Amino acid sequence: MYGLADCNNFFVSCERVFNPSLTGKPVVVLSNNDGCVISRSDEAKALGIKMGEPVFKIKDLAEKNGVISYSANFPLYGDLSARVMDRLKSFVPSIEVYSIDEAFLNFDGMSYEAIKSTGEEIVRKIKRETGIPISLGISHTKTLAKVAAKLSKKYPRLNSFCLMDRDEDIKKVLLKFPIEDVWGVGRAYSKMLKLNRINTASDFTAISQGWVKSKMGIVGLKSWKELNGESCIELEDRISDKKQICTSRSFSEDIYEFEEICKAVATFTASSAEKLRRQKGVCREIIVFILTNRFKEQGNHHYESTLIPIESYTDSTFELIERACYGLKKIYKQGYGYKKAGVIITAISRKSDITPPLFYERDRSKESSVMTVMDEMNTRYGRHTVFTATEGVERIRANQNFLSKRFTTSWDDIIEVKV
Repeated sequence: MYGLADCNNFFVSCERVFNPSLTGKPVVVLSNNDGCVISRSDEAKALGIKMGEPVFKIKDLAEKNGVISYSANFPLYGDLSARVMDRLKSFVPSIEVYSIDEAFLNFDGMSYEAIKSTGEEIVRKIKRETGIPISLGISHTKTLAKVAAKLSKKYPRLNSFCLMDRDEDIKKVLLKFPIEDVWGVGRAYSKMLKLNRINTASDFTAISQGWVKSKMGIVGLKSWKELNGESCIELEDRISDKKQICTSRSFSEDIYEFEEICKAVATFTASSAEKLRRQKGVCREIIVFILTNRFKEQGNHHYESTLIPIESYTDSTFELIERACYGLKKIYKQGYGYKKAGVIITAISRKSDITPPLFYERDRSKESSVMTVMDEMNTRYGRHTVFTATEGVERIRANQNFLSKRFTTSWDDIIEVKV
């Protein structure tokens, strides 16, 4: 049996942990530069505010209904996520951290009664010990557990816990479960399935295995089998290495000068390189992209990207920044105001699987030693303690007008209790 623990409205819930007065009020958390909605309380959802909606589109609605906005506080959210995941590990033999607010749980070997009592205990104790409310769904496969988790959120009478075990109950649920909400189906496949009069999960399970494989491949076939009760998506207790690492950001205002954009691209590249080393990887390609504000009616628009090959696999911040800035020169156009830039590190392999080149002009051993020291210092003393000159002394300006304190990750912001 598998379970899916899903933190409810996670970013909003994190803000409510340290400000209980927000409970029952419409609250949204905004993306970098306060541009779009990335988390909503149930009260905000009831007002019709959609995920990913630009802030300027909901300005009047928010003012009229007293919607409270917060800038994204990712250090705080990451720390609270780690606390939730660490606590979940104490209840079951193994877990798979699926995202910052979701984890699959392994209940193998436990009786029905033990699974039921443990599930209820998980929901109760996670809320009490971390302050974060979660919904928990348990069933025979990971896909069915996803379905059960959605039910536990949808119906208050379930008290945030749904154990979907009996075949007759599963069949009733799948009869009304929309095909677009099935894990692994996606927007394109759901559109294709609806054109073939397959509107629910039950419709999907009724079609032949051969048809599914021919139309949707192995991934679709796995979803079909899982909905039919056959477990074929195993629990991954180790986070898989990323095939691509992307770092990008919108700027608080349009940037026209090449030097300023270059600082941003260098900063993004350094962050991506650090993530690459963290997974013990090396790469051989880097993509740089820049774009103007697509919501701006006046002025010319420009979007362009370029892929820069690297002669030999590397994880060096110095080398990657050098290549990224070279790529930026190729696509930058003077006179345009750029609103966003980013880098994507790709063609990634494990460092241990790569044979170093015999002849190469760069001293890789020295650069590797420097990278190790940089990472250790930035881990110990905080991000950007040590950085390259290309990144610039001044950090990238960002709109964070509604930022809460970093209550659990900064000594300066720790809560003070007066007695």
